[in-house]
Amino acid sequence: MATIRDVSKLAGCSVATVSRVINRKGYVHKNTEEAIKSAMKALNYSPDRIARSLAGKGSLTVGLVIPDILNPFFPQLARAIEDVASDNGYNVILCNTSNDPAKERKCLDVLISKRVDGILLASSTILPEQILELQRSAIPVVLIDHQFPEIPILSIVARNREGGAIAVRHLLEEGCRKIGHIRGPLHVAASLDRCLGYEDECGSEPWFIPSLIAQGDFHSEGGFRAMQELISRHPDIDGVFAGNDQMAIGALHALYKLGIEVPQQVKLIGFDGIASNRTVPQLSTVSQPIYTMGSQAMEYLLRLIAGETLPQQVHEFEVQLVIKETTKAEGRMAVQ
Repeated sequence: MATIRDVSKLAGCSVATVSRVINRKGYVHKNTEEAIKSAMKALNYSPDRIARSLAGKGSLTVGLVIPDILNPFFPQLARAIEDVASDNGYNVILCNTSNDPAKERKCLDVLISKRVDGILLASSTILPEQILELQRSAIPVVLIDHQFPEIPILSIVARNREGGAIAVRHLLEEGCRKIGHIRGPLHVAASLDRCLGYEDECGSEPWFIPSLIAQGDFHSEGGFRAMQELISRHPDIDGVFAGNDQMAIGALHALYKLGIEVPQQVKLIGFDGIASNRTVPQLSTVSQPIYTMGSQAMEYLLRLIAGETLPQQVHEFEVQLVIKETTKAEGRMAVQ
């Protein structure tokens, strides 16, 4: 069985340096850290977790709180987080709240009782005072896909408002002259920002009226109902921006049931980048870098756990327009 001395010998450094990497304490040059991790992997070396815990090095677990495991966005996010956690010797406790604040409070209580080393919150129902309480308890926290501008908290988000504007500009460039929007839940910051992006592009148009915005719920069923509502109100719309891909899938189904051809009669675009190849016709979307956001969030959490001081600020990630069949005819598709 390999020992820490074997790792230090293969990596070409001291035992103390290997120990600093294992326990994430103290500075180690990035190249040296990578050499140590490579040596650990090559030797199949795993530190004694129980011994580390007894030595006060923490539980080697982190909590991940998500609102909806059925939304494909969150399994992709969780996969990235788990990959980085595993590479660094950590386990992830996944908590699904089903958008229920009471269940969320219970999840946080469980995570605290299990003495997790940190918590990743991909929650739309978390309250500011709950985050402040976690901070007062010295529990490192990183927010994902949510932010509170009034509270200094390290947060990971996509450029949602910009992405909403990109989606609408694409519809306008494709000739749409009356565009509806299926908005996500009112309490979700990302939903609000995407709607604001829609309004940035459409609000000054002579055809714009507030009833062109229909309320959805980030699920396909809500997208189906909202699309039916939009067509009932405005049968002359020729473009629709859905606030996420799940609602766009529901909207596409509704248009099919109504006998409306996509993209010939109505062009449709979503947001997230999780379903572009799962629909017929294939869905145009604004893609956010879900895996990168998850892995970066976990990296930040590990640095906080190690005692590093990081700026408590919002980190925004670029989004990308992915053009498929629901806005363009086959043969003219592209990624921009």
